Amino acid sequence: MIGRLSGVLLEKAPPRLMLEVQGVGYEIDVPMSTFYNLPDVGERLTLYTHLVVREDAHLLYGFASESERRAFRQLLKISGVGARIALSLLSGMSVADLAQAVAMQESGRLTKVPGIGKKTAERLLLELKDKLGAEFASGVAVNRAAPASSDVLNALLALGYSEKEAGYALKQLPEGLSVSEGIRHALKSLARG
Repeated sequence: MIGRLSGVLLEKAPPRLMLEVQGVGYEIDVPMSTFYNLPDVGERLTLYTHLVVREDAHLLYGFASESERRAFRQLLKISGVGARIALSLLSGMSVADLAQAVAMQESGRLTKVPGIGKKTAERLLLELKDKLGAEFASGVAVNRAAPASSDVLNALLALGYSEKEAGYALKQLPEGLSVSEGIRHALKSLARG
């Protein structure tokens, strides 16, 4: 198994890049979260990798962080989820956002990612509940009552705020607010921020 590669970035063409390591050029598919943070062509780069061996191909996937790679590997264990869907999911949301969606059992956040339907989202939530939530939720603010923060999050998303903005606003909420108070408080913090 190829676990990590360090070398010089030769090419960038989403979602694939080419990394030269000791004279060998590796074609690596990466999630867009990793792709957007790549250095310029010609600079050094280190990626955590996962190798998928199939009858017709050997495919290499790269990740900026170990947590992204662990999440990718957890996703591959789920029936009906292949490397493309796992890559799409990690491109559409961060590992922390995925862990938060799993912890709060919010299939609506997952179905916003291209290639994830309602049934796949529900299967992901069910199978990742004990795995992804516990392992990756550290640092994710999920210590509020799930229904209230979930309703506040959905309200902010419905109002057109991005998941990142809505997540920021949720972290600013004091404990024990009702849904309507939470929405008001979140909108105030977004207006200030």
